[in-house]
Amino acid sequence: MTSFRGALVWVVGGAVSLCVAQVAAETQQPVDQAQQLTVEVSPRRLTLGVGEKLTLAATVRDADGAVVDDATVVFFSRARRSVGVTRQGEVEAYRSGDFTLIALVPKDPDDEGRRPDARVQVEVPVTVPKPAVDRVTFTRLPPKFYAGTRPQLAVEVVDTLGDTRTDVAVTFSTSAARVADVDRFGFLTLLEPGTVEIVASAEDARDTVSVEVESNPVTSLELQASVATARTGEVVRFTANAKDARGLAVRGVPVQFAVGGQTSPEIIAAGAAAQIAADGRFVAERSGTYTVVASSGSHSAARTVSIERRDVRREVEVVGRGKVLDRHTSDLWIWEGTDGRDYAITGTWGADGHSYIWDVTDPANIEKLQEVKVDARTVNDVKVSEDGDIAVISREGASDRKNGIVVLGVGNPREGVPVLSEFTDQLTGGVHNVFISEDHVFALSAGRRYDVISIEDPRNPQRVGRFELDTPAHSVHDVWISDGVAFSSNWTDGVVATDVGGGGRGGTPEQPVELGRYAYPNGWNHAAFPYRSQSTGKFYLFAGDESFPYGGYDPKAGGAPSRAAGWIHVIDWSDWDSPAEVARFQVPEAGSHNLWVEDDVLYVAFYNGGLRVVDISGELMGDLYKQGREIAMFVPADPEGFIANAPFVWGPQPFKGHIFFSDWNTGLWAVKLKERTGPGRIIGEPQ
Repeated sequence: MTSFRGALVWVVGGAVSLCVAQVAAETQQPVDQAQQLTVEVSPRRLTLGVGEKLTLAATVRDADGAVVDDATVVFFSRARRSVGVTRQGEVEAYRSGDFTLIALVPKDPDDEGRRPDARVQVEVPVTVPKPAVDRVTFTRLPPKFYAGTRPQLAVEVVDTLGDTRTDVAVTFSTSAARVADVDRFGFLTLLEPGTVEIVASAEDARDTVSVEVESNPVTSLELQASVATARTGEVVRFTANAKDARGLAVRGVPVQFAVGGQTSPEIIAAGAAAQIAADGRFVAERSGTYTVVASSGSHSAARTVSIERRDVRREVEVVGRGKVLDRHTSDLWIWEGTDGRDYAITGTWGADGHSYIWDVTDPANIEKLQEVKVDARTVNDVKVSEDGDIAVISREGASDRKNGIVVLGVGNPREGVPVLSEFTDQLTGGVHNVFISEDHVFALSAGRRYDVISIEDPRNPQRVGRFELDTPAHSVHDVWISDGVAFSSNWTDGVVATDVGGGGRGGTPEQPVELGRYAYPNGWNHAAFPYRSQSTGKFYLFAGDESFPYGGYDPKAGGAPSRAAGWIHVIDWSDWDSPAEVARFQVPEAGSHNLWVEDDVLYVAFYNGGLRVVDISGELMGDLYKQGREIAMFVPADPEGFIANAPFVWGPQPFKGHIFFSDWNTGLWAVKLKERTGPGRIIGEPQ
């Protein structure tokens, strides 16, 4: 049994402190499960700098206040990617913020899970202050400064840990108010020609730039639009041209855009219905007439465009089902076997290690062919090789703790699904997700890295490489391979692109080479799907969130179905060094899980929000949901489900004209989109 007695020493901010846990002098008896217990943790509240460590001391007392010497105390963090703690109470701060640690006495002292059921527990608040600012730097200065204009300055703030900060107040000032004034947003008002110094300050850091304000040669401003009529969600490009008295173009003149308009009469209380970016890209969420105004100094120009409603809605028809009602279903994969028939494999979650093989050649009559049972509680992920001959399933919760992956022969499932091999070496922490690409399996290891395993000989897998981040508290949830590039989803570290044979930087499965990263503020990055747009040629990365801020399913608390949060971030990654988030797809009151993109259509499992099918044709910008790009939605329910009438769609895959998806509580579904009978463009028609 673990006992937290005696003196514990820790280091905080370079100073050494001593904590003595109070212990009883008399001999203690083993814990009686009927006893009333309390847990005392010292210190009760922590303040740690990023990178600092501390060891907590815990004392368990019975109803009489005596120390229970044989009580096991386990620690865990409610935000382990921001502040980590070992089961023994060793704390390390990774990111700033306010967090909570838990110290508990488990009901089962032999439960080695990260968060065992508690007899009694106590919270320990942790505050991690933000690091000090190291430097502030002006970036992207305009090429010219003309009197009478109002350009905006941009700065970058970096803290002592080297992280770029957007939450620090920056103040601006100028050395000559008669030449230029500046507001708190960094907008310069250039009043007359002359030289002026501009200062940006953030905490104790500052940067100074000297600029020359020139006479303004502009005498006219023209505004052009790429089209006069568009649909909601389509990007219209506005271009402003400044000219001098001779009619020649004046380069480098700052231009501000604004938009106003009138939405269609049937739209009541429309609110903000359109947006325009600083570079003149415009998109509308609602139909109507919009006027864009460009201004530069005393000159302005306007252009009006007409926006029609995007009409892509279609109904969903249920074709068939493969019911799984006695346990949770996890992921799925659909493929054509070497015998020419179509098959599906689905995993199970929190059960006893089953995965199921289905014949889906006729989606209206789905037939379960095989049950494959392995030593695991959860088969979270299932993948099939490009040739349809090999499947790999992941294992978590194995009784021998070896976990790892299992390789199956699935070329002809009607004749059997043999287990060809297992691979467990250094994968004992559990494999949550896998991917197969060209005789290589990319397998997550304990949520820390992905290992690359050759299955050229599927009966004798061999590790050939691995990739792991070096950031504090790094973790990885998923990996997807496309054209020799691995895209891993790394929660707070975001999406990381790695050359594993096709990225052009010499990477191989044996020696992956990082190409670029993109992280976004909420830190929920859970899955990613790379896609090159058929209609524009742009390369997008669709990054999905996962979060459960409302709590998960807890049968002991009334069994209320889970409700998720999060959305799909659309990242333009045409340049590895300059990824830019350009759009989102967010469903109110639901959160995303797995996704698939094919033929300019996005398929997303939105947990309690069901299956969503989205038109992603053309250039993408803004809120795709509000623009009416959703083609269809389907929310499954079954009164006989593992949790009755609790839709929880896990993963979708389009296949030969049907959409297959797995639902956590009801199993495998096959649906299809009905043919349109009303007006509107079907996806795939020319715009």
